[in-house]
Amino acid sequence: MNARIQRVKHHISPSSVEMRASTHREHAGAFKFNLLIQDDRALVRVQDLIPEKADQLIWLRARVHTSRAKGKQCFLVLRQQQFNVQALVAVGDHASKQMVKFAANITKESIVDVEAFVKKVEQKIESCSQQDVELHIERIFVISQAEPRLPLQLEDAVRPDGEGEEEGRATVNQDTKLDNRVIDLRTTTSQAIFRLQSGVCQLFRDTLTKKGFVEIQTPKIISAASEGGANVFTVSYFKTSAYLAQSPQLYKQMCICADFDKVFCVGPVFRAEDSNTHRHLTEFVGLDIEMAFNYHYHEVIDSITDTMVQIFKGLRDNFQTEIQTVNKQFPSEPFKFLEPTLRLEYTEAVAMLREAGVEMGDEDDLRSEYITCHIPLILPFYTMPDPNIPKYSNSYDMFMRGEEILSGAQRVHDAQLLTERAIHHQIDLEKIKAYIDSFRYGAPPHGGGGIGLERVCMLYLGLHNVRQTSMFPRDPKRLTP
Repeated sequence: MNARIQRVKHHISPSSVEMRASTHREHAGAFKFNLLIQDDRALVRVQDLIPEKADQLIWLRARVHTSRAKGKQCFLVLRQQQFNVQALVAVGDHASKQMVKFAANITKESIVDVEAFVKKVEQKIESCSQQDVELHIERIFVISQAEPRLPLQLEDAVRPDGEGEEEGRATVNQDTKLDNRVIDLRTTTSQAIFRLQSGVCQLFRDTLTKKGFVEIQTPKIISAASEGGANVFTVSYFKTSAYLAQSPQLYKQMCICADFDKVFCVGPVFRAEDSNTHRHLTEFVGLDIEMAFNYHYHEVIDSITDTMVQIFKGLRDNFQTEIQTVNKQFPSEPFKFLEPTLRLEYTEAVAMLREAGVEMGDEDDLRSEYITCHIPLILPFYTMPDPNIPKYSNSYDMFMRGEEILSGAQRVHDAQLLTERAIHHQIDLEKIKAYIDSFRYGAPPHGGGGIGLERVCMLYLGLHNVRQTSMFPRDPKRLTP
């Protein structure tokens, strides 16, 4: 124990840190360490290193991204999430040859504390996010040392496809990135993607809350397939079987029947589809909306489309750093959207595509860049049929960059019709009895939709595979990490 504590103290600097250790024996005879670190040192963020801080002496904690020794000096790039800065250790009044050698031998991805002066640079440092300043290090301490052999090099993982091939520089394929996801998530690109994704969730919540929606949490283990069909995961549930929820659909509607009026939820959705495509996952995050309407289901469409527009505006206005970071590795045209969003009847969209030379059947799935309404009546069973044209439904799809991100509809709110539709789709009525019973005591007309979070992020950023926007993706071939 004493040797271990001394090593930690040495790495963190015994001159500025008071550390105490105590041990006590627990249930299985294991020892528990309580390390109490007391320090009033303020740590500066890399993203805050700007020319206005020039000549200030600061403390910083970051990872060693790269190091390069040259004579009596060592250049480091220190990284914090999607931001990095160049740092210099040079022999002089505050640094010995041994210190330069020590800095040069710190392994990549180790976490260090440095005390350094912020200095302006004459020429921009193009390879770093902080291009106008560098750090001149006075002291450096290793807080956590990384193993010397990394499963992948971060600079290779962020290299655009095809760049540097003539020079023989490596890139990292997707499977290698996903097999070593924790390392891959440290890249500036991944950091930017998932911070933008967090922004989508926050904007979704904020926008709907302002519209009077209530956030709900629904069960993910259910007694019947919520969407119907066979694309469900069956799980053992004590002496019987249950299913992983294909959506929160049934419970969203039950909350409408319970007079919550407008609800939304953010949570996992499971689809047992053996689809190995760029846009399918077996588990994804659903952004779901359900609301009662007064006179026409287009009221629901208006609310959903305005929510999406507010999300797109928020990303455009507040996440330019993240967007530009991703674009360095994956260049794409900025996502453009209309306000109000273009809305077409399904038959209009088909006619337009046929006129443009695209062969479309009357019931084919669209791949367009607008909202289509009044879609042919197919699954799921709770979709409201058009009262005038039986083969059509009061439903709608929404698209980004030509790919679907949302499907929704007016729901059947009459218990008898809902029963008939369930029987038509060969759904066991006993398993959804509680759901159908919810409509027997008065239910308002209502509708909603489900949005795939990962797909929205993928298409907004112009990426080409939904696994890039899933933190730990699940597909038919991947169950770890």
